[in-house]
Amino acid sequence: MRRSRNGKVVLLLKLKQSNAKMPTFSQKSLTQLHTCDERLQSLMTEVIKEIDFSVVEGHRGKEAQNAAYFKGNSKVRWPHGNHNKSPSRAVDIAPYPIDWSNKLLTQLRFAFLAGYVMNTASRLGIKVRWGGDWNRNQDTRDETFLDMPHFELDEP
Repeated sequence: MRRSRNGKVVLLLKLKQSNAKMPTFSQKSLTQLHTCDERLQSLMTEVIKEIDFSVVEGHRGKEAQNAAYFKGNSKVRWPHGNHNKSPSRAVDIAPYPIDWSNKLLTQLRFAFLAGYVMNTASRLGIKVRWGGDWNRNQDTRDETFLDMPHFELDEP
């Protein structure tokens, strides 16, 4: 990110070179992904072919769910979250490499990744909802609770 001559912030995105190696999941990401519904597994397996990211969490047990609630990272207690189903109906992912040091840049990276996820989901016919746009109006500015890593199935 840099400032242009007129003072506006310009985001520079590093585009994948045609000879670059296709990203793959780490073992930790695969372990988390395998706790998710097959549709989320299929979706994330397609997305990783285009952009590198980590699967942070799939299924979340009682202790982890309640901890997320008390930290303010979730709006629901166990067993009412989509992460609490088995298989999980939700997945948390993060752009790789994960860098939480700059809030604005981090949010931009998550939004960029979400674009890939939502486009791929649409192409595959999988209905998902992103935690950065709960009301699905394609505008993050009106959200009162941003959960940028979160994607959940939006169908039975």
